[in-house]
Amino acid sequence: MKIINNKKEALQELKRISTRTSSENNNKINAIVEEILQEVKNYGDAAVEKYTKKFDGFNPAPMIVSTNELKDAWDEIDNNLKRSLEVAHKRIKKFHEKEFPSSFTIKGEYGDIVQRRWRPVKKAGIYIPGGRAAYPSTVLMNAIPAKVAGVDEIIMVSPGNKEGKINKTVLAAAYLSGINKVFRIGGAQAIGALAFGTNQITKVDVITGPGNVYVTTAKKLIYGSTGIDSLAGPSEILIISDETAKSTHIASDLLAQAEHDPLASSILLTTSNNQAKEVAEELYKKIDDHPRKEICMQSIKNWGLIVVCENHHSCIELSNYFAPEHLEILALNSKKILEGIENAGAIFLGKWTPEAVGDYLAGPNHTLPTSGNSRFSGSLGVETFMKNTSIIEFNELSLKVNSFDIINLAKSEGLHSHANSVQIRFED
Repeated sequence: MKIINNKKEALQELKRISTRTSSENNNKINAIVEEILQEVKNYGDAAVEKYTKKFDGFNPAPMIVSTNELKDAWDEIDNNLKRSLEVAHKRIKKFHEKEFPSSFTIKGEYGDIVQRRWRPVKKAGIYIPGGRAAYPSTVLMNAIPAKVAGVDEIIMVSPGNKEGKINKTVLAAAYLSGINKVFRIGGAQAIGALAFGTNQITKVDVITGPGNVYVTTAKKLIYGSTGIDSLAGPSEILIISDETAKSTHIASDLLAQAEHDPLASSILLTTSNNQAKEVAEELYKKIDDHPRKEICMQSIKNWGLIVVCENHHSCIELSNYFAPEHLEILALNSKKILEGIENAGAIFLGKWTPEAVGDYLAGPNHTLPTSGNSRFSGSLGVETFMKNTSIIEFNELSLKVNSFDIINLAKSEGLHSHANSVQIRFED
């Protein structure tokens, strides 16, 4: 794992890491995904089945998972796991209920009324990744805010294994969340099915959930005809620490990110030279007998970084530049450091708050902006599944009082009919 203590070099490395997937999302991948989407649009279920056989190695027919299979999955999982899912569900729901946006009304002094009204989308599609790991937590994090928003129909898609089976705990989480339409498909073809609709899968209004580069590219290409949450990249963590933090804790938290994906990034900004060396040594000790050793090694080797900073001001500056998905602050004056943080998807304070707390059951959503996008966006939430409408009602007096200014503004833009549409109402 690279250790550096030069600020200029650190900025270069952080930029390299932040843009690590930009070269992958290139014309070749776009062309492949465009072809898949076009076939799904033209041929529906037949195209979905074709690409599922090609990429996932099984025939998905029938694509839908029966409601009995969902209930069986819930009944068959371990009671302790049931309890854990229920605890997580309760905490996540409680947090997201507080997010629910409020409609409002403003009454003007001349009787005019302006309003903002929030309504849920009718249908939402949630994508749950398969492949290297199973993610029941992602089911909860996507389904619960949709339910809280009041979405009528939630359709879940998730790739099956070689036998066409979706992980049992993932299905159990879907059952607990009240989802009754689950399809065992993944990849760009699943995004196309949700975006365009097929005989079996209803077209949705918004699609959420993370996926690989093909899924992300598909979401990018269908955006505009269908809403999306974000274009998520590989996961990342940045830790700001001082000499009071335990190196074993830091190494464990960095590895918790690295084990996700070979492209995951784990970064430490520390004010201690000794700690930098200790963490690097501890990392390799822990990787040596790690069950996902190869993934961790690729992640740490290619996208891991330790920066020794002059002080915490420098740590804050570098962190805000990188704008991490996850930020842990393991320092004596963590609250003071927090005051300087401008850009982060989620922030974890103190040694008793490892990032895993947020991944599973703290309450806030774990679907967060990556690749520096926390500079301008935040987590998935209830509003992702809602839209707002403005309602405007003027009466004769309020229009008359404001007509002079409306006409002036319209004329300043050279829009004669805009001005006339107000003026003509008073000519009689």
